[in-house]
Amino acid sequence: MSTTPDQARPKSSAFGRYFFVFMLGLVLGAIAVVMLMRTLDERRDHFPDSVMHVQAWHLNQLGSKATENRCNATDIIPHLKGLRTMADDLEHAFPGLSDDARFVKQASSMRAALDGALSAPPINCEGVNAVVTKIGETCKGCHQDFR
Repeated sequence: MSTTPDQARPKSSAFGRYFFVFMLGLVLGAIAVVMLMRTLDERRDHFPDSVMHVQAWHLNQLGSKATENRCNATDIIPHLKGLRTMADDLEHAFPGLSDDARFVKQASSMRAALDGALSAPPINCEGVNAVVTKIGETCKGCHQDFR
């Protein structure tokens, strides 16, 4: 009972080899796509989005302080100062719009609203809500014109 060499060795199918090469190509392709997307994302300027996110965070914090009935100056003024600091960077964050008169007007109206709120800080939660509404209107005006 002797076996021939062909019977002792199992036959490999072409399907298995092609499937392995296909899966290897998929994995390498996915890795290449991820690397390419990360490279393109690193070249993008994140500053404009960052300014908007920080401003939105401060504005949301003001709204939540009013909701929580924590409307003391120590709770409100840091967020107003943060908003005012970020408002100074609006023209730098959007250099393509810095020559547009409407954008400059909207940015300066936001700074004026914040300056008014900082010069006479709200003393109660109704005042904080009024300040949040006024700042939100300046944000909304700019977003309507330039989004």
